[in-house]
Amino acid sequence: MNLIFTCGGTAGHINPAIAVANQMREKYPDCRILFIGAEGHMEEKLVPQAGYEVMCLPGSGLSRKLNLAGLKQNIHAVKCVLGAVARCKKIIRDFQADAVIGTGGYASFPALYAAQSMGIPTCVHESNAVPGVTTKLAANRATRVLVAFEESVRYYKHPEKVEVVGMPVRKEFLFTTKEQARQALGLSGQVVVSAFGSQGAKVMNETIADMLPLEQADGFPFHHIHATGSFGKDWMPKRVKDNGVDYESCSALDIREYIYDMPIVLTAADVVIGRAGSATCNEIAAAGTPCILIPSPNVTNNHQEKNARLLEAGGGAVVLLEKDCTPERLYGLIRELLADETRRADMARKLHAQMKLDATDRICAIVEELTRH
Repeated sequence: MNLIFTCGGTAGHINPAIAVANQMREKYPDCRILFIGAEGHMEEKLVPQAGYEVMCLPGSGLSRKLNLAGLKQNIHAVKCVLGAVARCKKIIRDFQADAVIGTGGYASFPALYAAQSMGIPTCVHESNAVPGVTTKLAANRATRVLVAFEESVRYYKHPEKVEVVGMPVRKEFLFTTKEQARQALGLSGQVVVSAFGSQGAKVMNETIADMLPLEQADGFPFHHIHATGSFGKDWMPKRVKDNGVDYESCSALDIREYIYDMPIVLTAADVVIGRAGSATCNEIAAAGTPCILIPSPNVTNNHQEKNARLLEAGGGAVVLLEKDCTPERLYGLIRELLADETRRADMARKLHAQMKLDATDRICAIVEELTRH
């Protein structure tokens, strides 16, 4: 069995593909797996770290701006796509792919389109409540369309080939205990984790940097792990120091670019603060970690707030809009949750109840079915 996974741009698109690939490799040790992504993005790091080969092609996202700059970017993007489709056809032919699975990001479109034009089965998984541009473009010709949420089915022209499967997450999120995670990290006491995507969010990095003096004034009452993302790694540590916090010599603070061991770190946490991409929401639900979700206001169809509200309605999350998120307000919510163990235990139970534990198994079964055609 030869499978190609195509995804890219952010960890939210990449990690679900890795979760499915891991399961397929575990079930079929002789299965050959290849990833196709875009140059200069997270897949160049995350996929090889997971033990898979990735071929990255030049690419460019579409602009929604109705001006000359936006038009130029879109012309460049179309040229990149056409070139990438031709490259993908050769890759697919040489690899002798039995199926191509896409999990989102503009980088996945050329491989899906190439496979569809060659008559090779394709499967598209959309993690958000509202489908993204790539999913919409690829869904009509896809063999199967998989979605994480029941309410997503209505967005597709061919609902008969859409199946609600949930969101795949790595097994470590499901089977690592808090005790095991804390032992692995060498942590004791209360733990807070904050991360706003693999690229990072400027406004939220600024908010965290300006909140750290409040933690310092209280004597650092919890261990705080923060991921700056690629956009914040250079300037955020300087802002923290300018705020009078010497994080490098403080054992209670751990500021890093990216959290590569997220299943361990997330499970060890008492509270996690983050955006509300579907992958993030599902990983939080799988780990059962009480959360404060701050949806990005800069996404298509406001899908992050819709994701966050689903967890909030189920009782597992506190939603705080970015416009209302001051350092003082956020710190107050953190202290409030940390002070209420009963509430956190209830949130953890409700998060687990919202998680489709068999999502990865169901997707793997569909992939197996595709390869038999």
